[in-house]
Order: sequence, then structure tokens, then C-alpha cells
Amino acid sequence: MDLRHLATLDAVASEGTFGRAAERLGYTQSAVSQQVAALERSVGGAVFDRPGGPRPVRLTPLGEVVLAHGREMLARARATEDAVERFKAGEGRVDIGTFQSVTNVILPAVVSQILTEHPRADIRLFEEETDQPSADGLDLVFFDGRLTGDVEQTKILDDPYALVARRGQFPEGPVPLQALHGAAMVAQPPICDQARVERVYADAGVAPLIVFRTADNRGVISMVRAGMGLAVMPRLALDALTDLSTHELEPALSPREIYLAWQANRTLSPLATRVIELAVSSAERL
Repeated sequence: MDLRHLATLDAVASEGTFGRAAERLGYTQSAVSQQVAALERSVGGAVFDRPGGPRPVRLTPLGEVVLAHGREMLARARATEDAVERFKAGEGRVDIGTFQSVTNVILPAVVSQILTEHPRADIRLFEEETDQPSADGLDLVFFDGRLTGDVEQTKILDDPYALVARRGQFPEGPVPLQALHGAAMVAQPPICDQARVERVYADAGVAPLIVFRTADNRGVISMVRAGMGLAVMPRLALDALTDLSTHELEPALSPREIYLAWQANRTLSPLATRVIELAVSSAERL
């Protein structure tokens, strides 16, 4: 059955005459008659008793059945149209894979802006420290490096590294990379970009003594503060360290590259597209 025919049935039943239904729908009366006739052909019987003259038409028993179910179909159609319009306007759900630095520094501004623009948006964040995340089942994924597989991705930020030490441990200015040889260090697990950093150490003949590993950025900083060792951390992972000192390394480590990825050959929702725009602009401000 055509939804237009059901809408016409509903209008005639509500208004009582074909003429008033035509005014309500913006049709001619003959168009209303044609649509009712088409509906009656599709259901195989009359949906209205037509007494003639000024008296209102009445639903037949078949018409009552068709109207009851037809109104349910019209309500579902209106709900679908509303959901589609809200989706196009940026509502709906977006699932985002993230990691600590992005969660703490980039995403707060992004999430806040999205919820300001679209208060009914459903944002889901999934944080996992893994060597190579998957975009399967997610709309967007942040990662500190290029993702492999069937994905599209854009680099949003170069995040330089800094040596973190207790105040007075080194003079101001750059610190030679060789100063890390044999030094006690607190570090993250050797996954993601940390693995690359440690290969740079090895290639330079630098072998620090790793005394503690943790995926918690604050845990690393806390142990440096306690005097357990030095740390080499990306700038995005560092809050204002008023009681610690930061130094460039010489030669400098190449920065970690933060990417935003999504499944290739997949149409992104307006909400996911807006998240990309805001993440890029937030990274640019950094």
C-alpha cells in the first residue's frame, strides 16, 4: 500500500468528507477520490460507505482495519523521517577509539563542542592501549602511528618528545641523548610509538635501565617526581610540570605522529565528519 493513499484515508476519516480532506492535504477533490479508489483496489474492497449529499462518509469494517494499521504505518514513517532528519543534522551515535593523550587533551574540546551543537548526540569512547588497533566496529580511531589494513587516515598532529627530570638534575637547555645510557628510566610498555623510541636508543648505542613500566602517563610522571628515574614523554602526555624540568634531547627524537582513521570505502555520518573537523582544528591549535 502506498503511504500517500493511507494518509488520504486518514484525512477523509478525520474530516468526514472528500472535500475537506482535499483542503487539508492541498489536493483537488478528484485527486482524493482517485487515491481512495486506488487504495480500495489494493485492499480488494470499499473502505468508505458513501451516503451521498452533505452527509459525511463512514468507514466500512474493512476501512476500519486498514485505517488502524495504516495509522501505525504512518506513525512509523514519520518517526523514520524524523530520525533521518536528526541524523543529517548531526545527531545519532558515533563510536570513537582513543588513547590517553587524545582522551585528555584533544577530545574534551571536541566532545564539548559536539554536545553544544547536538545535545542529543550519542558519543561512545573506547580507550585501549594496543600495538595496532582495529577500526572494525568503530566510526573513528585515534592512534599514534599509521594504521595498517583497509582504512583511510589523516595525520592530525606531530607530537615532539621531551626528557622529564627532577629540577636541577640537568642544566637548562638540551640534554645529549647519550646521557640516557645506563640511566634509570620510567617508561611506557614497548608498544605503539614507545617501541620506535627504544629502537632509536638502540641504534644510537644508548641502553637505559628501565626500572618501571606503566601505561599510565600520570604514573610515569609520579615516579619521576619520586626520584625513581628519568622519562622521555611526548609533549601531549605532559601537564603543567611546575615542579619538574623538561629538556629537548640532542639529537632530537623525531615526533610521534598522531593519526585519525576510519574504515575505507565507508560513508561517514555527518556526526563522524564533524568529529574529524573538530579534531583537526583542535590539533592545529595545539
